[in-house]
Amino acid sequence: MRAPAAFLACPLALAVNFSPLLTPSAQAEMGALADGALEQVVVTATREAKARSELAESVGVVTEEQLEHIAPAHPADALNRVAGVHVNNLGGEGHMTSIRQPISTAGVYLFLEDGIPTRPTGFFNHNGLYEINVPQSAQLEVTKGPASALYGSDAIGGVINAVTKAAPEEAEISLNGELGADGWQRALISGGNKVGESSAFRLDLNSTASDGFREEADYTRTSMSGRLDSKSAEGWDSKTVLSYSTIDQSGVSGLEEADYRNDVEKNRYHGDIGYREVEALRLSSELAYTPDEYSLVTVTPFYRHNSTVMMPSWMVTYDPNIRDTEFSSYGLLLKYRRDFDRGEVIVGMDADYTPSEYREERITVTREGDIYSDYARTDEFTYNFAAEQTSVSPYVHAEYAPTEQLRLSAGLRYDVFDVEYEDRLDTPNEDPSHFRPASQGRDYDNLSPKLGAVYKLSDNHQLYASYRHAFRAPTVGTLFRPGSSTGTTELEPVTSVSQEIGLRGVVAEAVNYELAVYDMTTENDIVSYIEGDTRKTTNAGETSHKGVELSVQAPLGEEWQLALSYAAMQQEYKDYSYVFSQFSFACFCMVSENLNFAGNDIGKAPRTLGNLALAYTPTWLSGLRVELEWSHTGGYYTDETNTQEYAGHDLLNLRATHDFSNDLSVYARLSNVTDERYSTYTSNQVGDSDLSYRPGLPRSMFAGVRYRF
Repeated sequence: MRAPAAFLACPLALAVNFSPLLTPSAQAEMGALADGALEQVVVTATREAKARSELAESVGVVTEEQLEHIAPAHPADALNRVAGVHVNNLGGEGHMTSIRQPISTAGVYLFLEDGIPTRPTGFFNHNGLYEINVPQSAQLEVTKGPASALYGSDAIGGVINAVTKAAPEEAEISLNGELGADGWQRALISGGNKVGESSAFRLDLNSTASDGFREEADYTRTSMSGRLDSKSAEGWDSKTVLSYSTIDQSGVSGLEEADYRNDVEKNRYHGDIGYREVEALRLSSELAYTPDEYSLVTVTPFYRHNSTVMMPSWMVTYDPNIRDTEFSSYGLLLKYRRDFDRGEVIVGMDADYTPSEYREERITVTREGDIYSDYARTDEFTYNFAAEQTSVSPYVHAEYAPTEQLRLSAGLRYDVFDVEYEDRLDTPNEDPSHFRPASQGRDYDNLSPKLGAVYKLSDNHQLYASYRHAFRAPTVGTLFRPGSSTGTTELEPVTSVSQEIGLRGVVAEAVNYELAVYDMTTENDIVSYIEGDTRKTTNAGETSHKGVELSVQAPLGEEWQLALSYAAMQQEYKDYSYVFSQFSFACFCMVSENLNFAGNDIGKAPRTLGNLALAYTPTWLSGLRVELEWSHTGGYYTDETNTQEYAGHDLLNLRATHDFSNDLSVYARLSNVTDERYSTYTSNQVGDSDLSYRPGLPRSMFAGVRYRF
């Protein structure tokens, strides 16, 4: 018996919306599926709808129907179901990500909306998923490891692409109201209709507010997105997407052991200490022209504007400041695809021009005991600069099937960056804790080859292998906001090489599985060291990332369905230096030494990740769906020395949905059923034995109602 499509992540219905962009080979693959076989449509790989069986890479998908069942309050609720993916919760929608990499703030991921990066290269934000309207997406796609040649910098650990919902072909309105613990309130409103004979539009609104379960940890967001789909003439299609979000998030501190165990609601940041205010606007318009059945031309101009005002919470204790960052992007994506009897060729170019401004003002903070309660501005700026970044990236991607069983792919991308930096402060650069580079230009380039092969073992089983290069360009902040480090303007891109082999398919026409094994090496990582009395930053590190990922979706009789994802990783330092400084009572001074942790496990890198969802859809009560979810985060060392460890945690979540009709549904979810005390991020500084914990959500109830008309 075929399991429910939602549970088995089989978004065949999406092929209807994507059909104008389906390649002929993908259309044939979809049409030739045997009864009971499962197939997914993925758009991230080539920015077009493509059969997953053609991809020489591991891609996890969270469908629209799954998102509706999950009702994610945080991106982690949905994404952590994908094998090898871990997104933690830092409060509000703040997060760090771990995909074939440790949990960190490093810019080794690319966040996309309909295939367009939500931020330009050089402006990565580890919280970037809060700029995407996740719960109202059509589906989420996670490409693990370096992405295809169509994507450039930052796509080392993986790519997360949120696909927007297509405009409806007839009038529809959906209302979703939700209430929950700690003042949680959310309203999701969607609607759309046809406009004339050849166009249709959709509008989505997300309004969310929460007090947070910890003291003074309130959070609000408002997101609006609109989409207009048009067919202006024979062979011409267009898609225009407008996204706008505002996020207002309070600062949330880590806790030391005693408070973590006994006073988990405590927050050391009061009175807007550590706050963050974000405004993100994106506008794109994709024009697709199909001159014949073998060709497709797409032209996509886009615009971004982002402003962030924040007080870095991690600097409150030693260098309190308020940062004001603003950038605008003007970009263009050009792509031409030509199909042949046994393959296809895609050539294209991405161009992006991003002027930006950065201002950093010193502040004084008021501390009462261990609580930071207030702050005051000083009108003294440590940094004030402008940077203009221009990037041009031509690429080519080709696929060829010499036999019916074998499909080969190859890609090559060349990224060229030019950054013009201007220091706008007139005061002399005499502060050793806030070096300011002189106004200058900086340019760098990178060539990224990629190879892949898919071998069809049978109609329902494929073996694939890939060899992929990736890189990460230094961010504007790393280059020109060096703090006490010198040499940052000489930094080169971080590079990575990944090798992967995988097996996927369908057993007994109902059980979906995928097994992937990978080996990734990252070089030229950015490390710090001491030379004499000077702290420097350079490219010197090397790390190894190996692992195995398994996902299985299967029916258990007529009423039960199971979905399992599991990953085991080994991540090590091959060559990694760290600047260790501590106060010496012998000389009453700071003493620093350069340590190398080669051979140690990478800090904050979970060894295992797992998720198991068991769903019950009884035949005796139509419309009811109950799901019990087990979420597992394995143990990891808390710093580079491997002397202390976080044991990991296991959580149980319970969800229930009852569809009274096609128009009315009610649902509820109970998070952390056993009220487990756990930490979403545990760390310590080298030389400091005190661990810092970020407590996770205690047992919490949420409930909502959906109505469509």
